[in-house]
Amino acid sequence: MTDSKSNSKSANIKNNAKQTATNRNNSMHEFLSNKNSSRFVTNKQPVKLVSPGEKLRQPMKREATPMKQYLGIHEEKNFANNREKKIPLGGISNLKTDSKLREENTPKPTENATIKVQSNNVNLVTESKEMNKTSAKNSKDKPKAPKKSPFMKSDRKMNVYSSLVYKNKMKQEAKARREAEELAKLPKEPVKRFFAKLAPKRVIRNLFSKKGLFMLLKFGAAMFLLAIIAVGGLFLYFKKDLDEIRLDQMKVTGTVNTYLDRNGQTLWEDKGDGDYRLVVDGDNISTYMRQATVAIEDRDFYNHPGVNFSALIRAALSTVTGRGVQGGSTLTQQLIKQVYFADEAGNRTVSGLPRKIKEMILALEVEKMYSKEQIITMYLNESPYGGRRNGVESAAQAYFKKSAKDLTLGESALLASIPNNPTLLSPYNTAYNKSLIERQHKTLDVMVKMGYITEDQAKAAKEEKVLESIQPESSRYTDIKAPHFVLEVKRQLEEKYGVKTMRAGGFTIKTSLDLKAQEYAEKAVANGSALMYQNGSDNISLSSVDVETGQVIAMVGSADWNKPVYGEVNASTSLLEPGSSIKPILDYAPLFKQREGANYGAGSILKDENIDNFYCAGFTGNCKLRNYTGAFYGNTSIRKALANSLNIPAVKALYINGIEDSIKTAHDLGDLSYCTDTSGGLSIAIGSGCTVKLIEHANTYASLARGGVYKPLSYILEVKNGSGDVLEKWEDTSGNRVLDSQAAYMVSDILSDTSARSMVFGSLGASFGFVVPGVWTATKTGTTTTNVSTVTKDSLIASYSPVVATVVWNGNHDGRGLTNSSNTIVRRVVNDYMEPVHKDVYANAGKWKSGDKVQKPAGIQTLTVSGITDIFPSWFNNKTSGAQTEKMKFNRINKHKASDCTDPSLIEEVDISFTIDPISKNKSFAKSADGYDPFTTDDCSYRAPTVRIKNSTINSGSVLKFEAKAGSEQLDSYTVSVDGTVVASGTAQAGDNTTTYTMNGSETSIVVTLKDKAGSTITSKLGS
Repeated sequence: MTDSKSNSKSANIKNNAKQTATNRNNSMHEFLSNKNSSRFVTNKQPVKLVSPGEKLRQPMKREATPMKQYLGIHEEKNFANNREKKIPLGGISNLKTDSKLREENTPKPTENATIKVQSNNVNLVTESKEMNKTSAKNSKDKPKAPKKSPFMKSDRKMNVYSSLVYKNKMKQEAKARREAEELAKLPKEPVKRFFAKLAPKRVIRNLFSKKGLFMLLKFGAAMFLLAIIAVGGLFLYFKKDLDEIRLDQMKVTGTVNTYLDRNGQTLWEDKGDGDYRLVVDGDNISTYMRQATVAIEDRDFYNHPGVNFSALIRAALSTVTGRGVQGGSTLTQQLIKQVYFADEAGNRTVSGLPRKIKEMILALEVEKMYSKEQIITMYLNESPYGGRRNGVESAAQAYFKKSAKDLTLGESALLASIPNNPTLLSPYNTAYNKSLIERQHKTLDVMVKMGYITEDQAKAAKEEKVLESIQPESSRYTDIKAPHFVLEVKRQLEEKYGVKTMRAGGFTIKTSLDLKAQEYAEKAVANGSALMYQNGSDNISLSSVDVETGQVIAMVGSADWNKPVYGEVNASTSLLEPGSSIKPILDYAPLFKQREGANYGAGSILKDENIDNFYCAGFTGNCKLRNYTGAFYGNTSIRKALANSLNIPAVKALYINGIEDSIKTAHDLGDLSYCTDTSGGLSIAIGSGCTVKLIEHANTYASLARGGVYKPLSYILEVKNGSGDVLEKWEDTSGNRVLDSQAAYMVSDILSDTSARSMVFGSLGASFGFVVPGVWTATKTGTTTTNVSTVTKDSLIASYSPVVATVVWNGNHDGRGLTNSSNTIVRRVVNDYMEPVHKDVYANAGKWKSGDKVQKPAGIQTLTVSGITDIFPSWFNNKTSGAQTEKMKFNRINKHKASDCTDPSLIEEVDISFTIDPISKNKSFAKSADGYDPFTTDDCSYRAPTVRIKNSTINSGSVLKFEAKAGSEQLDSYTVSVDGTVVASGTAQAGDNTTTYTMNGSETSIVVTLKDKAGSTITSKLGS
């Protein structure tokens, strides 16, 4: 029975369960039919709610979170009705949490619940509750205790807030409801909703709410953290770009190229065309200048580590709040910017941020490597102070004509005020002088606050009329000394190192110039300039070279550097015709060389004769070769030909040498610019058709003074860069021997022979210039003529001693002819320079003393060749010199060549030397050593005197008497010889003459010799 009842109950339960499932499916079908959408969650497994392909028209519903599933709550937001529905799910039958609900013993259902949702209410249908009740009634056994809720500690009623977790969840639910309510008030359309959220009242309310403030705090903390990370990242990112910068070698270098003379005296500080900088040590900067700079630019300079972070924040806030852009850079950062980032310094936009970060990184590193004093010294040497002036020394010299160490308080405060805006605040920008003074006063006030100065000192400095002491802006070349020389050095350096490198500046160039010698040169040129009216000239140039080294010691390129148009043109390095000053170098120096087929010395003959047919061959137009005087001098020794600057022997010498060899010799000796091709004709022998540079010409004569040794011209002794590294340094060499010393000496000996030049120059040959008082010199002049006439256009003189070689030029800058051919001006200039440069500069240096002259080398010999006694080189051989002899008849009385009318009793035969002229092929005879002249023919006009002894016998005790008669010449003297011994002499008288000799009777032979004024002698004899 029991079993049947049990089976019956069991069947009922199954039927009820089946009915429950049917009802559930019907309810679900009805729900889907009415709403087309639902989400269903149970405590077991999900149920498929929507059939495939069915279109959903229900508003989007929010799924329950896992915790809400745990609590049995599902939220559905219905924004159309602006309300929230809570739907119990699964094992909890309703939302009531009172004691009745907790006392129920109904176990949790194992079946899914059917949920039925209507528009305005919620009907919860749970059939599982009925199933539980039926099961409990039909059971024989006592019903089991219900399963405890996870929130229950016992069977007692569960307190709603007994769990903190639950309490927190309830707060979150309340917060969610408030957010949902807030959102429900907003428009549904997205754009309108967006702008509704930005309504000021809503934003302010949210911002200052507890939540808003908390969010701001979190946002700020996050931003701060991100900023630290970002800055750190940026530091690491940009630091890799700075690895090549060697801060340990950081040095502010000057941009000014300083030119010094050989003794270290300043010739010029080349500040270039752009900005320039003079660099000085910290000890040479005024303390006021340091203090003023710190006061106005970086008050915390001595406290910060290179970056002033508080100043950066203050500057950033000032910029953001619109109070203007403020600088937050320290002096160290500014120094870094000026040294490494000068090209980017003007960029203050966001794109300049990387540069700013790099500055900060480097500034921190610099502060670790250098002391504060070193940093501020570098800053003061680097900073701009208006216009082209960088560095405090540049500014002090330009504005106040003083060094930075001598700046006053007022001057220092003024200069310290400029770097803030150097373009506007430059003292030369008068429109902003008021602003400059205002900033100066501000600087002084800050100095007072910082305790650097007292208020009285500041007041006195403010009252100082600093702007009135500002010097006028000067030109680039205002203080230059020896301008032509210095600019030539500058040109050479730019050619060697490049224009860009030299313009970067910082070089110190020690030159070869001697400033003392330069002053003498300029004074001598000034003396000559005062005489230029005499020959219608307008320009003078002087070039002087040290013989021993080839170094340029003085250079005056024009009569007046400041003369418009041509004053700055350097005649010393310009190409000019040398005239006869080329003859010693081109014609005679190679003529004296040792070689086959040529054998010449100072006494060799080169006949001065008409060679127009030879010289003018192939020339159309007027052509003739003449000497300066227009005369021909016949058989002339080389000594006289060169000393008197005869043109025809010079052309013959060039012809003998060969044009190519002569030009090579000139180049080898130093005239590198003369006739750079060999197309010149014989006219180049007299300096026509080719040009020289005067400074090279001077060095060529220096090669002669060195005995035929060439040394290149030197302008520069040492070059240092801004770091003090020596880039080049002059070192002396032995030079190159290009001419035998004997040949060089013969040229020098001829050019120093005052008597030899008297044939043409007369007494001028011994006057100033040719002869320098107290100084041995060798001298050669030269003149040139215009192309269309014989008018002189240039006058030159070359003068050299064992220590100095100098060339002076005088003429017109445009090549116009002179009004006369006088060489007075060039002689005056060279005389007024050579005398003091020897007696002062070289004598005081111990390099010269009075009496010094070019030394005669070994091998020079004195010979009589062709009747001329002179010096010849050691290799000279009379037998191979081309000299021959020919017997000629002479009047023995006057030693002239005998003619048909010569008294036969007066004729005698003599051997006379001669050579064959290389051009005319004529015989060139020379006077014999005893005076027989083959060039003069006896005209038979000479009558010899007569003499007769009046004593008929030799008687003891008798006085010797003779009778004398004059011929064509007056009587001169007589002598009495007894047996070959002169026993008496006296002045002869026409007629009877009584001698002072008394015969003793033992004489064998007595001879009386009578001499006339012409030098002719005649004798009379008594005895055997």
